[in-house]
Amino acid sequence: MKTNKQNADFLHIGKKLVKWYDRNARPLPWRENRHPYNIWISEIVLQQTQVKQGLGHYLRFIERFPDVQALHSAHEDEVLLYWKGLGYYSRAINLHRAAHQIAEEFSGNFPDNYKDILQLKGIGKYTAAAIASICFEEKTPAVDGNFYRVLSRIFADNFDISDSKAFQYFSDLAILMMPEDQPGEFNQAVMDIGSEICKPKNPLCGECPVNDDCIAFRTGSISQFPVKTKKTKVSDLSLTYFFVKNKNQFLIKQRDSDFIWKKLYEFPMSVPEKWKDYIINSKQITHKLTHKNLLIEINTIEIESEKEFLNFAKDQNYIIVDEKLADEKSFPKPLENYYKTISAPKLGLLPF
Repeated sequence: MKTNKQNADFLHIGKKLVKWYDRNARPLPWRENRHPYNIWISEIVLQQTQVKQGLGHYLRFIERFPDVQALHSAHEDEVLLYWKGLGYYSRAINLHRAAHQIAEEFSGNFPDNYKDILQLKGIGKYTAAAIASICFEEKTPAVDGNFYRVLSRIFADNFDISDSKAFQYFSDLAILMMPEDQPGEFNQAVMDIGSEICKPKNPLCGECPVNDDCIAFRTGSISQFPVKTKKTKVSDLSLTYFFVKNKNQFLIKQRDSDFIWKKLYEFPMSVPEKWKDYIINSKQITHKLTHKNLLIEINTIEIESEKEFLNFAKDQNYIIVDEKLADEKSFPKPLENYYKTISAPKLGLLPF
């Protein structure tokens, strides 16, 4: 049990972080009005993407889908198209589904508390806390990798962040640090400190506003924190595709919503055995996902008979797409790179 003195020390550090944030907050567009829709989109964009890479994507997405109603009304294919380049397309699918939830379950109004926000598709504890604290001043820590790193270093705390209890442990610690009337500023301060100063490698400790309070800094043990003993298990997966062409057209099919590359378009994974004699090019591609190493083989087949090409497409429910219009569909990055390399003439660009 923490003493009053310890609680005061924790709150003192939290206030120093907020004071630093007031003077040094990154000028980001979604911070201009604290609208929950904008904060939501920004948080989902930045889940697997750094700010400098994600900013342009955020602006394009918001321009096309400026509010919940616009996102709710859009076709899923278009949402995926405007997510192009960000990867992890299940995030875009969940955004679209959550927009339907907001329209149907909350009368089109973004929910205004942590509990309800957490019910939205694709929103976890961190994102719900970020929105609730920034937009609605709810005292809820937005605990993520930045929180683990910053707090574990400040207190030289060796609690294993891969432990299932880590989220609650660091949430409880953050609550003690969080000023009652500035929960959103506190959460964003830790976000910015973790991103700009308390980096995983080569942290800029000399610029940190709480380096006097940081035990790991004072003891020269920054590199020892955070503690993480369990490592993510990565498995290997082999995939074989056939890029089937007839003149300037090729065949694709939309993936379903389970496993990897949800709802993206892909080439056929099987063809009639005799067609394999028509293979004119084969390429091996390696591609890394978060939990999988992919070895992808793509075989290009040129079918001269238009009738044979059309019959196969019809029988197997494949979509025939013109090379010039292929960028109107969303493909996994390795497949997109492949058709852009092998197809001619030059394909069109996204309508941004």
